This record gives sequence, structure tokens and C-alpha cells, in this order.
Amino acid sequence: MPQSSVSMSGQSSSVTPGCDCLAHRFGNAADNPVRERRYPTDMTDGEWAVVRPLLPVPGWMRGRGGQPEAYCHRSILDAIRYLVDNGIKWRAMPADFPPWDRIYAFFRRWRDHSLVKEFHDRLRARVREELGRDAEPTAAVIDSQSVKADAVVGADSRGFDGGKLVNGRKRHVVVDTLGLLLGVMVTAADIGDRAAARVLLEQVADVHHRLALVWADGGYTGSLVEYCLTAFSLVLAIVKRSDDMRGFVVLPKRWIVERLFAHLMRTRRLARDYERRTTSAEAMIYWSMTLLMTRRLARPRPARG
Repeated sequence: MPQSSVSMSGQSSSVTPGCDCLAHRFGNAADNPVRERRYPTDMTDGEWAVVRPLLPVPGWMRGRGGQPEAYCHRSILDAIRYLVDNGIKWRAMPADFPPWDRIYAFFRRWRDHSLVKEFHDRLRARVREELGRDAEPTAAVIDSQSVKADAVVGADSRGFDGGKLVNGRKRHVVVDTLGLLLGVMVTAADIGDRAAARVLLEQVADVHHRLALVWADGGYTGSLVEYCLTAFSLVLAIVKRSDDMRGFVVLPKRWIVERLFAHLMRTRRLARDYERRTTSAEAMIYWSMTLLMTRRLARPRPARG
């Protein structure tokens, strides 16, 4: 995993007391005051201590062009967390955050350069290690969720899911056995689970080389099972509901991914798909999961006897 930390031994611009983000230390954020923490989604000092070393280094610090950022990284992250959790519009950003267009530019840059996924994956590795697991998983669960789409979603990326009777988009996800996200792909709702799984599992297998077993429901049966074994060396195990079952029954392994869907639906920006681009919808899912993981990592741990 590439290193995300930056040496602080060099010369820096004036540091605003109370913030040690890169934009304050090396950029132009010292010209702007540090905002007061006031919302439930604002990172605590404990969360920021976890997050700061894992943030991707800005391109202007690597000599890749661009001007040093003028707004606090912590404030921008808090703003995106606020938007995702509360489901507001970009232009409705509270006035104590940086200007909405600067926050959106940051979101867009992280989306287009996969920086939000990089940040998310580093957090996931930390969570797994804190729980005594290897950073790379060996087993996973795949499933999909159909959600209604807002009017801004164009006809080219929306469809009708006849099984769920949903006009909108479908979120295809792969999670590890802890319920943490390994990969996501957003498509029109009329795209079949098996067709999307071929693409998504290829992406996940290319990144997670130790992955050997994936559980799935009955919608992934057929030629996909043999395809995964021959193309990706993945065993696709189908967990089916027995014909004699009545009412609600918790099925082995499948509840893990359902718990992730429940978390996403509690994030108001994700209760419906409001994004014009599927890549933005995927980025919102990664941001939602970063909220969950930073809170877990900052949670006080009970003393071991």
C-alpha cells in the first residue's frame, strides 16, 4: 500500500493554531479561520487523528501542478460528511463551511482520480487490522440493491427493475465478512445481477489477490459460477432459501451484505439516487462508509484484563 504520510521537516507556511492539515501547514488555508465544530457529522479530534495520516497527498505537493489549496482539509471533509449524511443539495451547504463550489471541486477531484476509494481502502485495512484480521480478505459476499432515482438521473443510466418494481438504479456491492465494502458498481436498475457481477468481481479480484470465496444468493446461479472459477479462481458459493421456509429467516452470510445496505439507507443522500453520474453515486457510497469506519476507529476500546 502506498505511503500517505508526508514529512513535516521542511519549511511550511504559517500554521493556524488548532489545525494541522496539509492545506494549513503547506498551503494557503492559513488565510481562512478555523471553523468551530458544531454538527454531529463533524470529525472528533480522535477521528481526525486517525484520518489525517491516511489522507492521500495532494497533487500540488507532489509536483504535479495546481495551486496550494486555500481551504482546510478537515473542514472540507466535514462538509462532505455533512452533505452525505443529511442529504442536502450542494448549494445548500451551511455558511460556516468553505464555499460550496470549492467543496464540490474537492469531491469531483477525489472522485475522478479515485482518491476517495484510496482513502476508503486505507481506512478499511486499519479497521480489519484493529480487529485482528489480515488487511486483505479471503472471503466476501456479493449482492445488489435497487433504489429509486431522482428526476435529475438521465434515461441513459436508469432503468426498471421488474423484480423489485423500482424505476432507478442498482447498486452492486462486494463486502468482506465484517460487512466492509470491497467494491461497488452503480448501474441502471434493469441490468442483471450476473452481468454486473462479471465486471465487478473482476475489478475486486484484480485488487484483492487473496480473495478465494464469494457467497451469493440465487440470483447469481448459472454460468457465472463456472466463469468465476475459470476466470478469477473464485469459488462462488450460492446460499439459497429453502422451499419449506416461511416468513423472515436469517440466511447464512447473506445478512452481512444486508447490514451494509441498511447503513447506506440511513445515509440520507443515499436513500434515493440523486447523482447525475454513476461515478458520483459510487463516490457517495464510499464517503458513507468512511463515516462508519472513522467512528469505529475512534471508538474507545475496553481495557483487556
